[in-house]
Amino acid sequence: MGKIIAIANQKGGVGKTTTAVNLSAAIGAMGHKTLLVDIDPQGNSSSGVGIDRRQKKHTMYEVLIGECTVADAIVKTEFSHLDVVPSSMDLAAAELELVTLEHRESILKKALAPVRENYDYILIDCPPSLGIITTNALCAADTLLVPIQCEYYALEGLSQLMNTVRRVKRQYNELLDMEGVLLTMYDGRLNLTQQVVEEVKKYFPRKVFATVIPRTVRLSEAPSFGKPIRYFDKASKGTEAYQKLAEEITSHDR
Repeated sequence: MGKIIAIANQKGGVGKTTTAVNLSAAIGAMGHKTLLVDIDPQGNSSSGVGIDRRQKKHTMYEVLIGECTVADAIVKTEFSHLDVVPSSMDLAAAELELVTLEHRESILKKALAPVRENYDYILIDCPPSLGIITTNALCAADTLLVPIQCEYYALEGLSQLMNTVRRVKRQYNELLDMEGVLLTMYDGRLNLTQQVVEEVKKYFPRKVFATVIPRTVRLSEAPSFGKPIRYFDKASKGTEAYQKLAEEITSHDR
């Protein structure tokens, strides 16, 4: 049965979608069947793996409002062992539509259950907010991966995220665990970076990944070509970093 990892941080611009796309591709390239679930209305994970969501009849929006199944919405990508359930702009409206439903927090969990045994890993790219859609992801997930940018306001808003995690654990998903905290846009030459790293390690003792994601132009260029970094530039530092992260996560699971 596939392990479900939610990738979340309500702060935008921290490398959440970059991590969802490139970690999924790296895990898939290792031979693990991987499903990337895009529940961010912006849909950047979908386009990051070359999917034009405007041409897709079925998206996560239809899944969440019950018009189709996850199996109906799955799209095979051109990348090794990687499938995706694309997002839709309509997901922004789904926040309001789900509010009136019973057991609204567990809709995604129920939707993923039938396909879970078909995958080794299911990664969920969450929206940059703590609304009902992110709550759904936390209810469905086994673990939470939190990307944090190496910048001055790195820990801003994290107490809010952790309060949401504690509430979800208490009310809906007591087995939810912390996969780890990922430091992104890392530049070891800067004193500020070292200060942020120390601060994050104090805040999350023993939960910070050994792998850090460097600040690199190639990582920001890859999405415009609809490719994960390893298929865009195999020799880049970004490719190496996400490969190491994939190995760190899968070896821990073994």
